[in-house]
Amino acid sequence: MHDFPVVHKFGGSCLRDASDIEQISEIVSNTDEPVVVVVSALWGTTDRLMRAAQEPRYAGRLVNDLASHHLRFSPTLIDSPLYDVFQRVLEGIEDSLTALATNREDKEAYNRLLASGERLSALVIAHGLSIRGHDAHPVGAEDIGLHLDGDGAAARVDLVKSRESLDRSAFYGVPVVTGWFGEGRDGNIALLGRGGSDHTATALAALLHAQRVVLWKDVLGIYPVNPRWGVQSSPIPYLGYAEAIEFANADATILHQATVEPVYEMGIPIEIRHLSQYKNRGMKTVIGPDIEATPNIKGIACVPRVACVNVEVRYSQDAALALSDLLQALNEEGIRICSFETTNTQWRFVFPQHEVSRGVQLINERCSVVDYEYYSAMLSFIGCRDLAYLQAQLKEQNNAEATPLYQSATSIHMLSKRIDISRMLDELMVLVSAGKDHSA
Repeated sequence: MHDFPVVHKFGGSCLRDASDIEQISEIVSNTDEPVVVVVSALWGTTDRLMRAAQEPRYAGRLVNDLASHHLRFSPTLIDSPLYDVFQRVLEGIEDSLTALATNREDKEAYNRLLASGERLSALVIAHGLSIRGHDAHPVGAEDIGLHLDGDGAAARVDLVKSRESLDRSAFYGVPVVTGWFGEGRDGNIALLGRGGSDHTATALAALLHAQRVVLWKDVLGIYPVNPRWGVQSSPIPYLGYAEAIEFANADATILHQATVEPVYEMGIPIEIRHLSQYKNRGMKTVIGPDIEATPNIKGIACVPRVACVNVEVRYSQDAALALSDLLQALNEEGIRICSFETTNTQWRFVFPQHEVSRGVQLINERCSVVDYEYYSAMLSFIGCRDLAYLQAQLKEQNNAEATPLYQSATSIHMLSKRIDISRMLDELMVLVSAGKDHSA
């Protein structure tokens, strides 16, 4: 692939029935640039595989159901040369389930089982595109040298190692690449977190120097407030990379946390668009370079049920090493850090309430003075870095709570004890409108 491509990623919510292939084919047809397609498993497949891993004696029924479902998606696959590969993937599912029936702790078999969802999806999508006139072919991520930075589970693609080993000859015509997994450091399959196909797409974009990445979903973009809170809003037109990372780490569940990292330095834009409304080019969220602007509250991310942990530390030359050691320990234990800030004498962490005991235990092993307090929610005002401006806006709207406000690199966080979170967010939506007016 000599020209700079566009990477199109289609998530499981966009892969519900055969009509979705028609829309994907039309998108590919209407793109003048070379195209790389990244796919998740078909809708619901990964969940079924996970459930089967817990009950492997149902292997035969699951394999038959998956075969029927995927052939309904692309019926003529049975007459295609890809059908032999399709059958081998199904046999691999049976083998993985047999291994798990013997040993539930067989992580390699578990990962092979889950990765088969993306393999089946790539086969039916590639075949569906090929019978519609596209030179499409399935591509396994680990087969082309896409390396992840962990064993079994990984946070991100290892771009350095992948750049050295990537088989660029696989990128001809319309390659349909499996998302979510790759080769781990131990040579076996490793998985990214749920939603990791977004990260696969941006990692490939960085490796191939793509023009842009389009993440096709069942939403119009990233909303100022997560729709799960019942607050009505329209998608945010533009987010800087740092703002998008803040959103992903806090509350934008439609965006994998590592999505932005591969393209950040290269300036490759990311678009989030709705598959069924792809002809409506006005409704989308674009993520691109950070833009310095006047205070502008683009959104309010919300993490419910948190605890703020305050740690007093003695000033010493080893304070930075102690903090680094603590952060590594928290990461190894899988404890989520919603936010943290540090000085020479004090550290402040915000953890989910259900993880605060484990977090405090690790902190107590390193520090003696620790106290914490529970809050109903942590709100992050995305795009606003002017504390005085936000305080004035909160006071003007009679929302100036006696709760902590503190600033991070790309937003301001507020800890609240109000239990009516949905109502509070609805009231605060006026600040998003005020922010837009303020920056105009």
